[in-house]
Amino acid sequence: MRIGLLSLVAGLIMSALFASGAAAQQAEIERTISSQMEAFKADDFEEAFTFASPRLQRLFQNPQNFQRMVTESYPMVWRPGEIRYLEMREAQGAFWQKVQITDANGFTHLLLYRMEQTEQGWRIAGVQILKVPGGTA
Repeated sequence: MRIGLLSLVAGLIMSALFASGAAAQQAEIERTISSQMEAFKADDFEEAFTFASPRLQRLFQNPQNFQRMVTESYPMVWRPGEIRYLEMREAQGAFWQKVQITDANGFTHLLLYRMEQTEQGWRIAGVQILKVPGGTA
């Protein structure tokens, strides 16, 4: 009886620690995405570029190329209205954060952020625009 109770308590403690770690990880990921969007709102593309993964930084080479890509292909993150963080999942060794953005015109967009942990913290390794089921995007 005592061993069973100890096992149950240990399991609950481990579950709480895991949930706490996952919540902290999600909070860090959300902070990275939010920080980049704040830089976009301020038209500070040099700062926004720092939140991109090293691979994306090599691909775009400089903040000006990055700015062109964002303003032409992702205007909803350049000028977001309301931002809601939805579920985060891990798949194939990557972390994926789903984000719902309502733009200034009231259109809803779903984006899937691929996140990468680096020595400098979480960085955005890619963004995919998802189809909004029955939505306005």
